[in-house]
Amino acid sequence: MLTVGDKFPAFNLAAVKGGAEGLGGPGKSFTDITSESDAGKWKIVFFWPKDFTFICPTEIAAFGKLAGEFADRDAVVYGVSTDSEFVHLNWRVHNDDLRDLPIPLLADIKRELSAALGILDKNAGVALRATFIVDPDNTIQWVAVNGLNVGRNPQEVVRVLDALQTDELCPCNWEKGHQTLKPQLIFEQAA
Repeated sequence: MLTVGDKFPAFNLAAVKGGAEGLGGPGKSFTDITSESDAGKWKIVFFWPKDFTFICPTEIAAFGKLAGEFADRDAVVYGVSTDSEFVHLNWRVHNDDLRDLPIPLLADIKRELSAALGILDKNAGVALRATFIVDPDNTIQWVAVNGLNVGRNPQEVVRVLDALQTDELCPCNWEKGHQTLKPQLIFEQAA
């Protein structure tokens, strides 16, 4: 599995657009998103196993509700599964929690991105619940992976992004606005 310090793989995937554009109808709902899309921004790329399931829409909706917070931090959010863009669109149309989703849903139907990242479940052949924070230089700065049966906490992704963007030492449970660690103070206190 790729991890912190690795380059995020190049990709070119079909996607359902976020927001009302994603429900625009034939020929209007889809776009291509590549590793070059949104160049210069932080990227939050999260994967889920399958559309039309139970845990997945709770996570996707939670990331959608935080889209503005991520945008305030110069970050874009991409949701990805191994289902097609047509399945994603159908799911958005028929799920009240996803209908107004402001983030795009990418289709990794060939499983190339999931395989390159090393996040395919060995038994089910679908993506694990993996989340990557990728910096503007396309380097993975944080990754978390849950099994198929446990949802993640998107608010924690916001907290970690805040910490990464400080470029400082952030202690356990650090939150934006709190003090970061100053190494010289630690050494002075120990003397």
